Amino acid sequence: MLEQLRAAARRVVPARLWWAARRLVRPGRVPPPGLVRFGDLRRTTPIAADFGYQRGGPVDRGYIESFLAEHVADVRGRALEVGDDAYVRRFGAGRVTHVDVLHVDGDVPGTTIVGDLADENSLPPDTFDCIVLTQTLHFVYDFEAALRTVGRALAPGGVLLLTVPGITNVDPGEWGDRWNYSFSQHAVRRMCAKCFDGFAVETQSYGNVLAAIAFLHGLGHDELSPAERDDLHVEYALIHAVRVVKPAVAAH
Repeated sequence: MLEQLRAAARRVVPARLWWAARRLVRPGRVPPPGLVRFGDLRRTTPIAADFGYQRGGPVDRGYIESFLAEHVADVRGRALEVGDDAYVRRFGAGRVTHVDVLHVDGDVPGTTIVGDLADENSLPPDTFDCIVLTQTLHFVYDFEAALRTVGRALAPGGVLLLTVPGITNVDPGEWGDRWNYSFSQHAVRRMCAKCFDGFAVETQSYGNVLAAIAFLHGLGHDELSPAERDDLHVEYALIHAVRVVKPAVAAH
């Protein structure tokens, strides 16, 4: 009898009203084709094209900073960061004794080492206790060479904190023509296994389909709740992060 009443109601009530009523009774159900409510997202251009910097900060940067905060004790001793030293200064306060900044352009303020990570001679070997390499590898076409350079430059027992983009838009500004890659978790694990043989490697990913949609639209990280940001579905990851530890004593 109940099913008969439901069937009769569906014949009388328009589909959208019927589905709206069901949303109220059982939120979270998957809407049938044609009844998805896109709302503000029904547009072919993003709400903001600056990754979310003007809306409280990008969603992916929240993930990167969570990763660095989790491994804050690794940011210590002589440290290297690429581009600027913002994260080393922020997360290494009181533990970092010396900071170097690598940049391809020696005119950028704060640069102490001018070079290209794909060149193995750009960094001195066995030198850095910590290297912070966030959102940089996709700009290096020969990224495997860059990883080998970084591994060589770590001091024995040194730590690399690496992040790379997963799902992302491409920078519409000055960096767009240098943007080569996005990475999957599988690719990250393979390249680390190949380039860091004998090192201790831990990988983790961040993101889900809602976070990806918000990020692609340039929404800020606080426009999602912590629960929405923290629910991981790796197939929709925004960020893949890796902690690499060089052996304290070289193998003979």
